[in-house]
Parts: sequence; structure tokens; C-alpha cells
Amino acid sequence: MKNKLSVCVFCGSSSGLNSDYAQAAKELGSRLAREQINVIYGGGSTGLMGQLADATLDAGGTVIGIIPEFLQVAEVGHSRLTELIVTKDMHERKRLMYDKADLFISLPGGTGTFDETIETMTWSQLSVFKKQIILVNIADYWRPFLTLISHGVREGFIHKKNEGLLTIVETPAQVLDLIKQH
Repeated sequence: MKNKLSVCVFCGSSSGLNSDYAQAAKELGSRLAREQINVIYGGGSTGLMGQLADATLDAGGTVIGIIPEFLQVAEVGHSRLTELIVTKDMHERKRLMYDKADLFISLPGGTGTFDETIETMTWSQLSVFKKQIILVNIADYWRPFLTLISHGVREGFIHKKNEGLLTIVETPAQVLDLIKQH
């Protein structure tokens, strides 16, 4: 698996209220599988996470889930993954996700998705790694987040150049176009 590109996808453990979110997760999973790109994600079976994993697997792709033990015990872990890594806690989970991925993709999600996206931005800003971070702005979901980042720049808390750590696209097809340039 190491010679293939691996992307880490952050997304919600629920599906959200807009059906476009689930459709995007499924489309992204199918497209990644067709391009033989490994998917790394949080290991869940519910919401956008489960839909992404199912679509990737159904299209013949490789999916590596990384889930903390307490969530696996709560039976939210996906049962059909190519590989499921159970960690002791959230910190170990994120570290493994970040280490194994060549780039990051954020679909819509909640506080966990925000946390992971912001942490990858921080690590890139601090040169812990230099990996692309792609936000898939389905139905303009990420607009308030981007407004907050711009506000941080205007107020002098975020350097202007760090806005460039995020690449914004509107569709899963655009994600694949970017990955092919990677």
C-alpha cells in the first residue's frame, strides 16, 4: 500500500441535513477508489464517514480506519474495512492519520472535523509537515469557517500567507483534479 497515494479524509460521523453532503462523500469515495488512491479516515460506520468508506470499498478501493478504543467499544467502528487500527486515544489516532497521509481532504462535519482541519493547518504552518489540505465546500458549508480564518488575518492573529494552506474546491471531481497534479 505504501507505493500508492494515501489521502486522509475528515468528515462528519452524522450525515447532516443537506443530502448533497452524503452524495459528495459517496462520490469522493468512488472516485478515489477508481484512481487507486488509499483512503485513511476515522474508522466510523455512521454518517458521512460510513458513506465515504462504503462507497470506496464498493468501488474496490482500500480503506484504512483509525479509531480510538473507546469509540470501537461503543460499536461505531466500521466492520468491513481493508484495515482497522484501534488506538488508545484520540491523540494517537490523529498522529497516525497525519503520519500515514500524503494529503488531507475535509468534507462537511462537526467539531471533530474542525479540530482535525485546524490541527493540520497548524502543523503545516509550523513545518511539522508540508501536506496539502483541501476543503470540499459542498453547498457552501465551509464559508463561515473561511470567514473566521479571514477575520483572524484581519485582526493580526493569522499570517496572511497561512490562508494559503487551504485549497478550496466545490466538488469531488475538483479534488481528483488537484490530486492528479500532486
